[in-house]
Amino acid sequence: MSQFNRYRSIYSHEELMDKLRRLKHVALDMDGTIYMGTTLFPYTKPFLAGVKELGLGYSFLTNNPSSSIADYLAKLARLGVEATEEEMYTTALATIDYIKTHYPEAKRLFMLGTPSMITEFEKAGFESTTDDANDRPDVLVVAFDKSLVYERLCRAAWWISQGVPYIATNPDRVCPTDQPVVLVDCGSICACLTHATGRTPDITLGKPDPNMLSGILHRYGYEADQVAMVGDRIYTDIEMAHNAGAFGVLVLSGETTLEVADAAPKQPHLICDSIEVLGELIAQSHK
Repeated sequence: MSQFNRYRSIYSHEELMDKLRRLKHVALDMDGTIYMGTTLFPYTKPFLAGVKELGLGYSFLTNNPSSSIADYLAKLARLGVEATEEEMYTTALATIDYIKTHYPEAKRLFMLGTPSMITEFEKAGFESTTDDANDRPDVLVVAFDKSLVYERLCRAAWWISQGVPYIATNPDRVCPTDQPVVLVDCGSICACLTHATGRTPDITLGKPDPNMLSGILHRYGYEADQVAMVGDRIYTDIEMAHNAGAFGVLVLSGETTLEVADAAPKQPHLICDSIEVLGELIAQSHK
């Protein structure tokens, strides 16, 4: 592998330019990719304007279900990024779609999730069960719960032990932040529940599940290699790109270091310091 200097690819320069020139859409992770916590990266708005000027579309994909679509759009607006509902897809929406498809009779859910996420499910027609051993849910949903209460964690473990269908919204161990704290994410909560019950989730949605990209492909009629999945995590963003057959771009602005990337069994197609470098490369490919 060649020495790293702002970017590195598994392809030769000519092959990389051909791959980038073929792109029609950029699917962007959020935390660690376009912003960190509450801080928008200074190159995000120029990047979005640049790819749009070149005729590419973009969408925002996130494994963080703790906020509703409206919350995410409001946050982006506060940061100076205008977006539409059609440009957003979260693992909360992916989980709603999955339950409606695979458990069509399910109406009542026990959820470990934020009030904002639970509102998203209730808008979709689901009801929340109470924290009561006599109020058995149709499905258990475990998510990134920043409002986690110990008693509800114990109730979730009880329903897992009783064989209730068990869905995890995403596999992330931690959520990126610009604050001096480790944000324990859904994957770590599920690890706790597995240790307590001996049972893993029946399915873990979100990246790296390739269905997170299927909406973009179906909506626009694109081939998988016409879409770039851009994110800061090997085990979600890049793994999903490989699973979906998309072009995988790892940015080093978030969780993953170059040393971790080097040790990955499936290498990103392209590694960049940030989306700023990716934007420069896409622009170069169109000259």
